[in-house]
Amino acid sequence: MWGTGGSGVIRRGVEATCLGDRWRATRPWPVSWRPYVVSYAGYWDTAISPYRVRLVPTGRAVVVINLAEPFTQVLRPGREGPSGGVVGSLAGGLEDGPRELVHPGGQMAIRLELTPLGAYRLFAVPMSELANRVVELADVLGPGAGELVERLAAAPDWASRFDLLDVALSARFERGPVPAPEVSQAWRLLSGAGGAVPIARVAAEVGWSQGHLVRRFTEQVGLTPKMSARVLRFHRAVGLLTCGGVDPVEVSAACGFYDQAHLNREFRALAGTTPGRVAGARVAEGALAH
Repeated sequence: MWGTGGSGVIRRGVEATCLGDRWRATRPWPVSWRPYVVSYAGYWDTAISPYRVRLVPTGRAVVVINLAEPFTQVLRPGREGPSGGVVGSLAGGLEDGPRELVHPGGQMAIRLELTPLGAYRLFAVPMSELANRVVELADVLGPGAGELVERLAAAPDWASRFDLLDVALSARFERGPVPAPEVSQAWRLLSGAGGAVPIARVAAEVGWSQGHLVRRFTEQVGLTPKMSARVLRFHRAVGLLTCGGVDPVEVSAACGFYDQAHLNREFRALAGTTPGRVAGARVAEGALAH
């Protein structure tokens, strides 16, 4: 295990960087995962300090494999639901609103961010069933998920953990359902434009009626094309605002909002916050300090 100071340490192909009391371990994931995975990293805290974060929509699905203390709460603000209690390792689909996580501190976990079609292939369930939901990992990976988590927790180092997970997930990616080519093309068009493309144009490009596109896209991505476009546009705006020195008016124009008032409304609707607060916060993988 790495110590508590420094950054950019590399052991057995794993690079670890430190930010405050948290370390992040990364290693290039398998080439075959490139169409499916956006981020793949291990985390551990060197101090036991409770924290609360707000997750905002990113247009990605998430897997969190908890190797130590689990979250005590995983909540959608303003909503009651089965995800309010202690959650071990979890999986979540695309979201169109914020979610709050509460942790007692001392976290050690592996976190993956997946494209929605990568999640469709890995989980092998309709992504519409996971939209705006967080479920136990075993609900999507099956009863073997518990044994996998135990083996990952018992592994002697991060390289060994990544080796184990690479094998387990590669097998699932290999045999998972293949998204419809038209849905894949529609997602590429939307994500490539940061959501700033009319859905009618997307339907015309893929050769489907809008109604058929909505049905198939929602099944395999999780959100409708229109909502996905809103989330992608919001996510692009977050990225620009957190770069620093970018005016909200410029962000509004660059991301295809009608004006700054439209930008403000979308931030309220999708994240429960304002562009100004996001611009002043440290945002890491969709998480805002809360």
